[in-house]
Amino acid sequence: MTTTYTPLRPGRSETLPLRHLDVHVTRWGAPAPDAPPLVLVHGWMDVGASWQFVVDAFSEAFTAGRLIVAPDWRGFGRTTLPAPCDHYAFADYLGDLDALLDHYAPGAQQVDLVGHSMGGNVAMQYAGARPARIRRLVNLEGFGMPAMRSANAPRRLAQWLDELKQLREGRIAMRPYPSLAAVAERLQKTNPRLPPGKAAWLAGQWARQDGSGQWQIMGDAAHKVVNPQLFRVEEQLALYAAITAPVLAVEADGDSLSQWWKHRFTLDEYHERLKHVPDCRVAVVPDAGHMLHHDQPQAVAELIESFLA
Repeated sequence: MTTTYTPLRPGRSETLPLRHLDVHVTRWGAPAPDAPPLVLVHGWMDVGASWQFVVDAFSEAFTAGRLIVAPDWRGFGRTTLPAPCDHYAFADYLGDLDALLDHYAPGAQQVDLVGHSMGGNVAMQYAGARPARIRRLVNLEGFGMPAMRSANAPRRLAQWLDELKQLREGRIAMRPYPSLAAVAERLQKTNPRLPPGKAAWLAGQWARQDGSGQWQIMGDAAHKVVNPQLFRVEEQLALYAAITAPVLAVEADGDSLSQWWKHRFTLDEYHERLKHVPDCRVAVVPDAGHMLHHDQPQAVAELIESFLA
């Protein structure tokens, strides 16, 4: 029988009305005048509570006098929308983050921002658009996307229209699971380094039981619909160049990029893009895959602590 992970520093849940959403936030610690809030933003098909393992790995001195918050992005976790939607615009994540910071760090107060994967991409763009808001930024495997050519615009829009139709017809959907144990098995299949106890705990944050007894992932199937807008590298580089905060770009030694994109987008190309960030350093976490904050939470926590200090 698997023993479920027990958090060392249990988070508290709160819900904020922001931008016509009810945004669910996992919160640790309390505000302190001498420490900026630490904001942790999750990746695609993840939840804010997923940062629990890293928060537990922080030192007592680091957490004692600091507010730490981790929101669920719109359409993920326990953040709810006023009405169903059939697609998500990337810019809305920046708007949601801006509203969140206005709540937890009002006025001119700066924050330390950590983002994983999609959340890392949001964090990098936000830091370019609102440079004065960010004191330091840690990007965990937020690589961006392969360059897209303008000539692909008609095909991309057609794909988006096709997928909207597939979503309406139920051909794009989230698979249900018969038990919470099955959800945990799915998490371990995606990430073989995730220990059974942590998988069992995370499954309870990642899924909820419906009226029929099935377990549903708390992620809207509409997130599977392709973004209709092309990824334009020149715009990304302009945002990178506008970042004034020191940036730590953390990657796993498993090289997720080569697994996802093969020759279309490589670590070398990503590192070339990072040269546009005025103050950026790179760190590599050994024995880790894309979910490095689950694989090696102690190493990730130590990197974050050292950099923010």
